[in-house]
Amino acid sequence: MKKIINNPADVVDEMLDGMVYAYPQYVRRLNGLNVLVRANAPTPKVAIVSGGGSGHEPAHGGFVGKGMLDAAVAGTVFTSPTPDQIFEAIKAVNGGKGVLLVIKNYTGDVLNFNMAAEMAEAEGIKTEKVVVNDDVAVENSTFTSGRRGIAGTLLVHKIAGAKAEAGGTLEEVKAVAEKVIANVRSMGMAISPCTVPEAGKPSFTLKDDEIEIGIGIHGEPGTMREKIRPANEIVDQLLDKIFADMSLKKGDEVAMLVNGLGSTPLMELFIANRRAAEVLASKGINVAKTTVGNFMTSLEMGGFSISLLKLDAELKQLLLAPAETPAFTQA
Repeated sequence: MKKIINNPADVVDEMLDGMVYAYPQYVRRLNGLNVLVRANAPTPKVAIVSGGGSGHEPAHGGFVGKGMLDAAVAGTVFTSPTPDQIFEAIKAVNGGKGVLLVIKNYTGDVLNFNMAAEMAEAEGIKTEKVVVNDDVAVENSTFTSGRRGIAGTLLVHKIAGAKAEAGGTLEEVKAVAEKVIANVRSMGMAISPCTVPEAGKPSFTLKDDEIEIGIGIHGEPGTMREKIRPANEIVDQLLDKIFADMSLKKGDEVAMLVNGLGSTPLMELFIANRRAAEVLASKGINVAKTTVGNFMTSLEMGGFSISLLKLDAELKQLLLAPAETPAFTQA
């Protein structure tokens, strides 16, 4: 294993300090906790808290800021944060309008965020929750009951964050987050695995001519292993799976996210995006917004995912609203 780290046990602690040194205008760290909050938290609006295991950077701390998250809670690598840390995040950002928890559908995350919500309610903090389950690759997995939450979570952060920033009530912010969840679908693939620092070995192995289709974001292998093929054919396969799970027709409008998993060059992500744009155009589906880059990674895994969000007028307006965070800025 070759990684640019010090002690494997210290990677999350040192990473969070490094983020604060880089972006003090956006985030600060709660003392003694693996929690990043807005530099000016709390603010007098609905607060949004998300998080999960580390190793998905820039998610989730990179999306703390105006128009997106108020706090991000970091667990150890690929491990859910503890309820007490989530609870401290809720308390730190509660501005009196309530707090929405955005949870990816992994068993540990769901349990621990639910426990933190109960702790917050006991303290008189009004709390609501949504669970993101955008991955069409599997119905159940090692880590979940039901579909996994992957890169489509970014679109939930963006749209719910915009609604909160605009002054929406807790009920309104939750409702728009649930609308995104109902209309976003994702599918991913990998050409190489990742290595968890404390494990010291790859999460799975692939031959030089093999790829995994349907991978998650915790280093788990996919649903099928195949010989590598041209980029266009891989994109077609991912999109076919997405189209089969959502209702899209000619004239519909979508947002598209082409998300790198950690080590895939932007060159290759743009090649994938080119094909995806061609396929959508051939079906008469309009793309209102395309986002390409590394947003929900799996350490240094090679590969990418595609997410499509079916838009209506409300979702489009909120999607295009301004945001200013370390990893996502939109004027």
